[in-house]
Amino acid sequence: MLTDECISLPQTAEGLATFQIVRCEASSLALHEMPDLIAQEVPIALQFNGISHAVLLGTPLDLEDLAVGFSYTEGIVRSHNDIYDIQVQHTPDGIVIDLDIASACLQQLKLRRRQLAGRTGCGLCGLESLQDVKRALPALPEPFYNVAPAAIVSALHQLRQQQVLHQKTGATHAAALANLAGEIQVIREDVGRHNALDKLIGHLLRNDALAMAAQSMALVSSRASFEMVQKTAAAGIPTLVAVSAPTTLATQLAEDLNLLLIGFGREQHFNVYSHPQRLLSF
Repeated sequence: MLTDECISLPQTAEGLATFQIVRCEASSLALHEMPDLIAQEVPIALQFNGISHAVLLGTPLDLEDLAVGFSYTEGIVRSHNDIYDIQVQHTPDGIVIDLDIASACLQQLKLRRRQLAGRTGCGLCGLESLQDVKRALPALPEPFYNVAPAAIVSALHQLRQQQVLHQKTGATHAAALANLAGEIQVIREDVGRHNALDKLIGHLLRNDALAMAAQSMALVSSRASFEMVQKTAAAGIPTLVAVSAPTTLATQLAEDLNLLLIGFGREQHFNVYSHPQRLLSF
């Protein structure tokens, strides 16, 4: 007989929650109770100089990376130096991150301001007008190197191996930075794909490593949406490799911003959607 233990409250650790669940075996249709690991998803409110700006839904790991990356890719701050302090407060309703930023950035904050309850899959929900969607980003400079297809395949293989949370829960996305040899240098995970990419970029900013981005490629375990391309270009990363498909807006933006966009990244094959001349075989 099944008991109420199957809906017990979770015990949380390192972005994970343990639930007692009921599993049905398809071969026998038998039901039995067992523990299961589930990825944490909590509201994360971002405040700038005490002003509420956005609420994201994300995994409560690498929160300072998330705050810095979001601030930068949203165009709120110009560099990590514009952020004077970050305070993280855990509350019964979620997490509040309060950033103390330079007063010169407050006007840009007002221009990009979003009052919203963010959705895991959407990074643009809540923008007040269509004009807010696209940032005025310059095209990336022409890289001094081409990308080896073998490096892309190698990085994709490592991406799958290094998604620790996804291996345990099956519920998270990953964003990683790989060098020209196809070696992953850093990886971040979150239930939200935009959050994972912001965490990656935030890590680079906080470690004064954004300069290496121009000689690297970003990999994401999700589709390549318009905003994923925009965030990648904002960080100065000239190549984006996505495990799933790109969208039309993403493809056009990648073309305009001189970004090499690769989709359907698999260990056996991948598709090139913009600037194929940047591959070594060309």
